[in-house]
Amino acid sequence: MSQMATTLVKGWMRLGSRFLPFADAATTELPLGRLLRLSLFQVSVGIAVVLLNGTLNRVMIVELGVSTLLVSLMVSLPLVFAPFRVLIGFKSDNHRSVLGWRRVPYIWMGTLLQFGGLAIMPFALLVLSGTGEAPAAYGQVGAALAFLLVGAGLHTTQTAGLALATDIAPEHSRPRVVAFLYVMLLFGMVGSALVFSQLLKDFSEMRLIQVIQGVAVVIFALNVIALWKQEVRNPVLTSAKRERPQFNQSWAKFREAGGSTRMLIAVGLGTAAFSMQDILLEPYGAEVLKLTVGQTTALTAFFALGTLTGFGLAARWLGRNADPYRVAGFGAVAGIFAFAAVIIAAPAQSAMLLRIGTALIGFGGGLFAAGTLTAAMAIAKDGESGLALGTWGAVQATAAGGGIAVGGGIRDAVSAMATNGMFGSTLMSASTGYSVVYQIEIALLFATLIAVGPLVRSARTNFSQSSSKFGLAEFPG
Repeated sequence: MSQMATTLVKGWMRLGSRFLPFADAATTELPLGRLLRLSLFQVSVGIAVVLLNGTLNRVMIVELGVSTLLVSLMVSLPLVFAPFRVLIGFKSDNHRSVLGWRRVPYIWMGTLLQFGGLAIMPFALLVLSGTGEAPAAYGQVGAALAFLLVGAGLHTTQTAGLALATDIAPEHSRPRVVAFLYVMLLFGMVGSALVFSQLLKDFSEMRLIQVIQGVAVVIFALNVIALWKQEVRNPVLTSAKRERPQFNQSWAKFREAGGSTRMLIAVGLGTAAFSMQDILLEPYGAEVLKLTVGQTTALTAFFALGTLTGFGLAARWLGRNADPYRVAGFGAVAGIFAFAAVIIAAPAQSAMLLRIGTALIGFGGGLFAAGTLTAAMAIAKDGESGLALGTWGAVQATAAGGGIAVGGGIRDAVSAMATNGMFGSTLMSASTGYSVVYQIEIALLFATLIAVGPLVRSARTNFSQSSSKFGLAEFPG
């Protein structure tokens, strides 16, 4: 029996190393148990993202009757802090502390910011909807503050957490470790989407308060468990006497690097194209296809699964030295078909077609993000990859926030005109405003292909020069 057990264990180990993509992420320095515990901060980020971008936007628009434009502005507020991720990482690298910690203070502060924002959020939303005794304007201020706090905490926690993972993991395993962390991010998104869909199946205001407060407690607990005894104190690195580089010097070097302008334009156009629908898919399913809260929240799971598939396929192609701009172009093409499927779902009254389109949006977005990110890594010169990726993240975040806000405004304006009969009786329906936004996204994706095309033909960068295959190891989120 003992010999048979030994044989089975050896066979399972060989099977895992061959077929499981992250079986080799664990090392002696970072064993699997510690790695799984560290990855909990990514799970908490996934939960927060689904709550803000998935569940709450539908609840605010449909159940609470808040304007789509106002909801889009609220949901886009957390993205205001995304461009500062490069500064957060830079500061945590050079943090001064007598305790010898560089990453823990930032993770802790980000966790407290998220907890505070989620604590006041449900009550602010109820006042915002006009169901409370206080004026709705107080609810607008409270909701804006809550979304800002959660956004600032989310970006701070994730940036410092990924830096901590890079510090702990040995150099040869870092790509697989950070790739594993992003899989856990998507796991958190899919899992929380399914849980929220069940908890809010029978919607009530009290249930909404309970869910949001429960998320605050869960995020706090996950982050505390994740950072507990992870970072070794090193007073030498955090000493006030240690010389530190100037940020503006690194920025000047990046600006002098050639070939980045067109790539950043493509990133902005493509990100805006994939982001305008962020707060519209669930209300679209509710108003046009008459889906329940649970059914629309489950769309986030389809989106996350599509994104994970896109990441995996991009990793496979880029690991074989594929042109990253070509990969990004394939993502844009997939997005065109995805939005076409979403548009057709309304006249066809097909929830399945909407789910397929949602998954394809995630798939195309994953391919596009992976391709442009790899291109940004290749453009970086003299070891300034952090700044290059930070710039990529800043452009992406700005375009995403702008796309979300503009998408909600366009939907509101077009729907109002359609309801008043300005486009004729044929277009006097709830789907008209959504359809116009999706068609704009298709046009932006065509513009993205125009921007990316010359880069595919004329790029001279050797994209295979990276020391490791693409595994989302540098993905800033």
